Amino acid sequence: MKKLEFLRWIGVSAAACLAGLGAHAAGSPVSAVDSVAMTVGNLDASRAFYEKVLKFEFVSDTEVSGEAYEHLYGVFGLRLRIVTLKLGDERLQLEQFIAPQGRPFPVDSHSNDGWFQHMAIIVSDMDRAFAWLREHNATFASSGPQVLPQSNKQAAGISAFYFRDPDGHYLEVLHFPDGKGNPKWHERLGRLFLGIDHTAIVVADTESSLKFYRDTLGLEIVGTSENYGTEQEHLNNVFGARLRITTLHAARGPGVELLEYLTPRDGRAMPVDTRANDVWHWQINLTADVDAVERGARANHYRMISPGIVAEDVRKTTGIMIADPDGHASLLESTPHP
Repeated sequence: MKKLEFLRWIGVSAAACLAGLGAHAAGSPVSAVDSVAMTVGNLDASRAFYEKVLKFEFVSDTEVSGEAYEHLYGVFGLRLRIVTLKLGDERLQLEQFIAPQGRPFPVDSHSNDGWFQHMAIIVSDMDRAFAWLREHNATFASSGPQVLPQSNKQAAGISAFYFRDPDGHYLEVLHFPDGKGNPKWHERLGRLFLGIDHTAIVVADTESSLKFYRDTLGLEIVGTSENYGTEQEHLNNVFGARLRITTLHAARGPGVELLEYLTPRDGRAMPVDTRANDVWHWQINLTADVDAVERGARANHYRMISPGIVAEDVRKTTGIMIADPDGHASLLESTPHP
């Protein structure tokens, strides 16, 4: 088991905060999105779903516990099992809290609720992917695959379908037509499921979220669009859906997509008592200048899931988990997440 040491935060002066913000302005604190992670109720069942249905490949299976992990995740008395999987170049972490167990995914969730987060998996053929998911009894979250119309210049011709995993997490299969998306998605690799393009989160206000993801973490905006119409409604399964979508990237790794529902605005907020062991919890794992991010987060009064920076003596890395304005979690480490 990896041994960690908790570094207690003892305060940052105003001058230090300003110095940290200045350093951020000169360069991005975050250098990579390493993986996305989700809390699951039954890790063996989840692993079987992702490996057998979505063709992820096994990387590692570890179990951790101890005071420093309690501080890192903000969960007292935890014992945590983490399975890392990969699809193409990208990685997914499945995390089961053996103790203490959290709450299950809300049964009446909708795509415009504040705890919504999904992972977009690129496929080489949407018809084949949809048929495969139906054959394996995937739970629909869309009425069926949707092709975005030519009137949406940024997204025209992209096809997408939402479904849910055994715990209720939302997932998306996505197909880019020629000329759209990362060029690597158009390489002929002979596979149906190719990799993870981005993770998407519902936000209440795009500008407030950009102050976190762009101004504090240093991610760069690479695309914006406003999506609406019957295709978008049936994709999200939200009647009258009109979304402002902003896509951000680090220098490496999948994107982070902000979804602001302009209409309807009746989605429920993330529960204020959400903890990392609740099954609706996701986190984005990033490589970062942890000290700079902590200074910026404290200066802007973001919620600290970890009370301070945690240092690991085996991997020689430091880490901290922080919540964005809507409660979505980011785990930042000074070296790439394993």
